[in-house]
Amino acid sequence: MTIFIDNKSGLPIYEQIYDQLKSQIISGALGEDELLPSIRNLAKDLRISVITTKRAYDELEREGFIYTVAGKGCFVAPKNTELLREEHLKQIESHLAEALRLAAACGLTRKDILELLDIIEGDVR
Repeated sequence: MTIFIDNKSGLPIYEQIYDQLKSQIISGALGEDELLPSIRNLAKDLRISVITTKRAYDELEREGFIYTVAGKGCFVAPKNTELLREEHLKQIESHLAEALRLAAACGLTRKDILELLDIIEGDVR
């Protein structure tokens, strides 16, 4: 597991940890039931506050990406296909919104966008 903290980023540190762990869980880089570093060890390795690390872990647990076993630590939760689907839908919505903004800036019509989508779909398949 690798986490990079970008001090120049506008994102809070806990959010950077949360985003990177979530991405690694969704991609499968962190497998189901895999033990995560303890909150203290991760904080020490990243040279940040334990409170910051705890906040990231709490958020991941609240959203169902990890679970805690008292006295043993935090583990990657079994993949919930509905949760993963929802995450992918949020990403698709974000990308589509950006594509629509760019299309509007270029003066593309709905028909132009749909034709472009058909072309791209043909290339993907």
